[in-house]
Amino acid sequence: MTVHKRIRPFNTRDTYPEQNLDNDLCQAVVANDTVYVRGQIGQDLDTSESVGVGDAAAQAEQAMANITMLLEEAGSRMEHLVKLTIYLIDPRYREAVYSAVGRWTRGVHPISTGLVVSALARPEWLCEIDAIAVIPKEEQ
Repeated sequence: MTVHKRIRPFNTRDTYPEQNLDNDLCQAVVANDTVYVRGQIGQDLDTSESVGVGDAAAQAEQAMANITMLLEEAGSRMEHLVKLTIYLIDPRYREAVYSAVGRWTRGVHPISTGLVVSALARPEWLCEIDAIAVIPKEEQ
C-alpha cells in the first residue's frame, strides 16, 4: 500500500499573492521509500524572500540548501539523491549553477537533466532545481 507524506504544504495564493492562483501544493512528497522534491529556487523557504537576485550561483546555492533541508525533513539525505532536474533561463548560467550544484553533490553521483526554459514563475528567478531521492530501508 502506498502511503504519502506531504512535507511543508502551502497554497499558491499565499506564496504568489501577485498572481490569481489557488492551488494546494507542498514542497516535497514521500511515497513509499521515494522523496520527490518540488522545484527549488533562490527563495528562503521560511520567509519566502528571494535570495541572490541577479546571481544564478547564489540562487543555485539556496535551491540546493532547500533540497538538503527538505530531504532531511522527509527522512533522507543528500547522499541518497537519485536525480536532479536543473532549469536555466539562460544557457550562460550553466557553469555557475552546475558548479554550485557540484559542491552539494560531490561524491553522490546522481543523474541529472538540464533544460533551458524561456522563464520561471517569477522574473527574478534564474534557475530552478527539483530532486528525487530515496529513503534507505535502515533509515525508515
